[in-house]
Amino acid sequence: MNEKIIKKMFNTSELPIIDFNLQDVSQKAQKSTGKLSISGVQPKLSMKLDKKNNSLISVAEGGEYILKPQTAAFSNIPENEQCCMDIAAEFDINVPPHCLLPLKDRSWAYIVKRFDRESGLKIHQEDFFQILESGDKYKGSVEQIGRKLKEISTAPGYDVQLFFERVVFNFIIGNGDAHLKNYAIAYRDKETIRLTPAYDIVCSKLVIPDEEDSALSINSKKNGLKRDDFDKLAEYLNIPIKIRYEKFEKSLTLMETIIKNSEIKKEIQEQFINIINERLSRMGIAAK
Repeated sequence: MNEKIIKKMFNTSELPIIDFNLQDVSQKAQKSTGKLSISGVQPKLSMKLDKKNNSLISVAEGGEYILKPQTAAFSNIPENEQCCMDIAAEFDINVPPHCLLPLKDRSWAYIVKRFDRESGLKIHQEDFFQILESGDKYKGSVEQIGRKLKEISTAPGYDVQLFFERVVFNFIIGNGDAHLKNYAIAYRDKETIRLTPAYDIVCSKLVIPDEEDSALSINSKKNGLKRDDFDKLAEYLNIPIKIRYEKFEKSLTLMETIIKNSEIKKEIQEQFINIINERLSRMGIAAK
């Protein structure tokens, strides 16, 4: 990992250590919160940098980072998320600082810097599961999110464009698990109510091959999505034709390079590239 990433993540020049094993994660999560903190099947730990010992430690309060370890249910999820977030960053999708770090047993864990904390203060935010007062994070449509985003955001036109790009990106990389809790609004003050950085981006199709194209409906569909469905979404959100897919025109070459340089197992890297290629074909975007 280069020094620039280390500095951005931890404000240090030396990579911090994590002094516990994968098998310790569930116990630490229970100890910190009183119950096992799980999103889906993956435990998460709130972490803080112990500057004196240059180590990341789990904490109940005042966390600066979220740690996501390996999970028995789905293999390579930390490597998968790291790769997808790296790809998103290359396409100028706003993502928080993130990296992979080894636990004491040398298994990879994904670490992401919290963007709801700033100088020790908590920034109020709500995801669209809360905003739409939903009872099921998988029920609803991207159109509902876009419509509400226009009402709430203090920069509605720009935020809706950013949201549309994320929906397209999730489809292209095979993320069929972008549900209502994966899009959120941050309330910094009355004049600054904006879409948060993107988070929890993975190629879910790599681990759940028969998963639907989208967790939320697009043009009343969750499967068999094509360019026309995204065009109709863009029209609904008033996204200008010129900027709808412009940034994805050279996506295959760039994504392939990032995937092949990632920690994803070599034997499934090609599967990931094939997923992207098939999605670009459906979108009518030339694979360059």
